[in-house]
Amino acid sequence: MYDSDPPFRPIRRRDGYLPLEDLGLIGDGTTSALVGLDGSIPWMCLPRFDSTPLFCGLLDHERGGHFTVRPDDLVEARQWYVEDTGVLVTELRTTEGLLRLTDALTLRQGADLSDDAPAGRAELVRSAQVLSGRVRLRADLEPRGGAQARALFSGVELRPYRQPGLRLHLRCSRPLEGLRNSYDLREGDRLDLVLSWGRFHRHHRFDADAMLAATGDAWRRWMTSCTYEGPQGPLVRRSAITLKMCDDWSNGSTVAAPTSSLPAPVGGIRNWDYRYTWIRDAAFAVFALRRIGFRGEADAFLGWVLDAFEQTGRPRIMYTLDGLPVPDETVDGELEGYRRSAPVRWGNGATDQRQHDVYGEILDCADQWLLAGGEIQPALWSSLARLADQATTAWHQPDQGIWEVRNDGGVFTYSAGLCHVALDRAVRIAERHGLPGRVDMWRAAADELRKRILEDSWDEDAQTLSVALSGGGALDASLLALPLRGVVPVDHPRMVATATAVATRLSAGDGLLYRYLHDESPDGLAGDEGAFVLCSFWLVDNLAGQGRLEEAEELYASLCARASATGLLSEQIRPADGEFMGNFPQAFSHIGIIASGVNLGRARSRTG
Repeated sequence: MYDSDPPFRPIRRRDGYLPLEDLGLIGDGTTSALVGLDGSIPWMCLPRFDSTPLFCGLLDHERGGHFTVRPDDLVEARQWYVEDTGVLVTELRTTEGLLRLTDALTLRQGADLSDDAPAGRAELVRSAQVLSGRVRLRADLEPRGGAQARALFSGVELRPYRQPGLRLHLRCSRPLEGLRNSYDLREGDRLDLVLSWGRFHRHHRFDADAMLAATGDAWRRWMTSCTYEGPQGPLVRRSAITLKMCDDWSNGSTVAAPTSSLPAPVGGIRNWDYRYTWIRDAAFAVFALRRIGFRGEADAFLGWVLDAFEQTGRPRIMYTLDGLPVPDETVDGELEGYRRSAPVRWGNGATDQRQHDVYGEILDCADQWLLAGGEIQPALWSSLARLADQATTAWHQPDQGIWEVRNDGGVFTYSAGLCHVALDRAVRIAERHGLPGRVDMWRAAADELRKRILEDSWDEDAQTLSVALSGGGALDASLLALPLRGVVPVDHPRMVATATAVATRLSAGDGLLYRYLHDESPDGLAGDEGAFVLCSFWLVDNLAGQGRLEEAEELYASLCARASATGLLSEQIRPADGEFMGNFPQAFSHIGIIASGVNLGRARSRTG
């Protein structure tokens, strides 16, 4: 549970790895890092989110590399964020003393995070101070595969063997003797470390306090735009910062998660690289952030989507941060995987899948872009109109669907629903702005498609809409998203029945939901998985829309209570014990916290 003043707890390891719940996130809009409750940084990619990891001990604790600042004889620790910032504090207690470690990927003095521009300094600050007693402090920096190191500018220059083009500089407020150092410190003593990968200067000011203060100020200025007034306010504010730390501030794009190959479940093979921009994920993020005051981020992403679509000339489900095709999927045979869950993958093999929901995502983004005051040139509108034309027939054809199944797929109800979204938004755009297009045909096709969804996918015996447009009664939690996208009214009797069926048949217990049942809906992969967090937030939205407000609020509170002490959520949760699974932190899950909170707040205000 999120706690701004958490208690100390013992350091836990499972198979040699920290649980995901014991990791905090820091970021600067270009990259991010995970900081462990034990003072380690087992994950950091430089210079960007999707670069080769400098530290990936998260995927192999012996060979992956890390940057650890930790006292000997560590007994217990606690971790929290400085309020309304991306500055992370870890307190580590030993048998003889107490150490406070403050971590941040620093931001420029006076940086405006609402501006669509880089704000990071390309520096990681790790500041350690002894609060009481004495500690033997170790500071070890070990890139994956090692590095060439030499003294430079009162510090150490590093050239990682795996990234020879990456030049790093490590400075310290005390003498460095290489990449492994130890210090005897007493109450009041301090040790500051700064790892840089930008420009180096002999006389560059070394003031960790000033760097941390400027970083905190920048985050707090950004958070003054937050207008949220619903339930779970502190956690929603923290989720907004988490989403911001998953954004590429210079491009306007966002990663689905800043990590790769975290398994769902442990020991399984469902390990994917999420360090890219999925149109659907980011479109949900745009909608959530805009509703709590962050219009700049929303507008930047909408523009990025249209740029990427125009640049590549075809609708893709995912892009790199630059709006280019995602690299082919490869397996890294040298790393054992988190908790020995191989394979470790870089790139993503789903990049060229056929997923018809992308038509609706792109046209919905175009609609929101225009509503926000943007403009669309004739050539781009011509391409968007062709997408609408394609959506009139695409839904007939099998695709891999929202969950990116790795088999021949099917004619999914959700995909058909998003083709309806494409047609509906095309009609809105053309009529609102007087643009040319086959508006009457799009409107008629949209009406027909909604009718087919409600009739053809309905299973009278099971009393539910079905995962496939042909019916059959098999369930998929993505059906809960249909009213959220304006495809089916949330209070339509068949949608109400479907929400009840999903809550019952896909239940993983205690408000958690599976995406689908693998024996009913095979996805081409071996093994099962955990409960998918976002699906439960979709259920919250359906319950609220159907007037079942107390049930919705109770479910929402239980889901929020599953966040870590630092307010983070993973992609999935293991129902048996609440353990986090899958890539972490997951933007989708934090979108759910925000969007459902907004919906509940508005529903409660309407009831007085």
